[in-house]
Amino acid sequence: MSQPSPRTSPTPFDLITMGRVGVDLYPLQTGVPLAKAETFGKFLGGSPANVAVAAARLGRRTALISRTGADPFGDYLHDALRDFGVCDRWVTPVAAYPTPLTFCEVFPPDDFPLYFYRRPKAPDLEIHPHELDLGAIRDARVFWATGTGLCEEPSRAATLAALAARGRRDVTVLDLDWRPLFWGGEGGASGAGGRTGPAAMAAARPHYAAALAHATVAVGNADECEVATGERAPHAAARALLAAGVELAVVKRGPEGVLAVHRDGTRAEVPPVKVEVVNGLGAGDAFGGALCHGLLAGWPLERTLTYANAAGALVATRLSCSAAMPTGEEIEGLLGGGAVASGGVGRSGASGAYGGSRRSGASGESDASRAAGPEAGSSGPGPGVSRPGPGVSRPGAGPSGAEGVAPRTEVPRP
Repeated sequence: MSQPSPRTSPTPFDLITMGRVGVDLYPLQTGVPLAKAETFGKFLGGSPANVAVAAARLGRRTALISRTGADPFGDYLHDALRDFGVCDRWVTPVAAYPTPLTFCEVFPPDDFPLYFYRRPKAPDLEIHPHELDLGAIRDARVFWATGTGLCEEPSRAATLAALAARGRRDVTVLDLDWRPLFWGGEGGASGAGGRTGPAAMAAARPHYAAALAHATVAVGNADECEVATGERAPHAAARALLAAGVELAVVKRGPEGVLAVHRDGTRAEVPPVKVEVVNGLGAGDAFGGALCHGLLAGWPLERTLTYANAAGALVATRLSCSAAMPTGEEIEGLLGGGAVASGGVGRSGASGAYGGSRRSGASGESDASRAAGPEAGSSGPGPGVSRPGPGVSRPGAGPSGAEGVAPRTEVPRP
């Protein structure tokens, strides 16, 4: 069984993320349902893990706090984290539960159903407060926690303990990361939440409020802001997040770009980047890693958002998530008007090669929901990814969700 790498230096990390990790198994063809897919690529997955990888690609010293199963897929995740330059010493095994698997279907530009296998319980929800290295968490220049970490004990208590240990110092980020079915909902927030959506939101909101009281930065889309604050409209949501205690509110607006408002009155609105989308699932994580990079560098807010938008757009042009995270040179090249090479898998950490076709167009994050299988969900491209031309939709796809974007699928998962 692979073991976490030992501590090698007392130097504080630039970024520590905490929460989900698992194995992504993505078909190497686009426009093909899972029932027809024949070959798959294997990738490191889980949003906090991907954010750590994204920042590491930009030269930052990063680490992940999470748990895996005591199984070969857990071994693979340790190897992948190390290969990407992410410290894995706080990624520990749970004998009782298997490492989570996630499958997706790839229907560019805006339909990417996800099928999660996290039952009976995901190991990353078994993080206990007494296991945390609170000194390292306190000393990290940036700490990144997620809303999903609040959905179940003991992860909820551990997430709140880690945030409290920060003492609102430096950059303490809460990624609102709303996964309604982890809270008993059927789909997205608001009217798209299904019969149990309002109850799920009501169950989650007090825990989000408790976490926001310790955070200095909040990041979320319209659904996530509504869950946390009751507000969906971007400027109202930003004001509500500031009122909840953060210093910087970042509101992802999908095809309309990104809004950020600081307590000192600074604000920035950045338009989307037009790209040809292959798979939009990792764009938000690339945005998060690049956001951390810009905040660490002390860049002006507009420059930071522009850079993060470009990082997300580049990942949307590639099949995988973690293996697709861009380098600084690639981001600067896109911002400088350079060509984007679309359709590849990404870098090391993937098995197989991407040989599928791609279609023009992209869309932003979405809100609508439908049911589809035992444990599934989907997401469109992340923040700041725009549709450059007529969209290509999956046959039989439902109507557009809120803000003129494509449906988001969320199906039962713990």
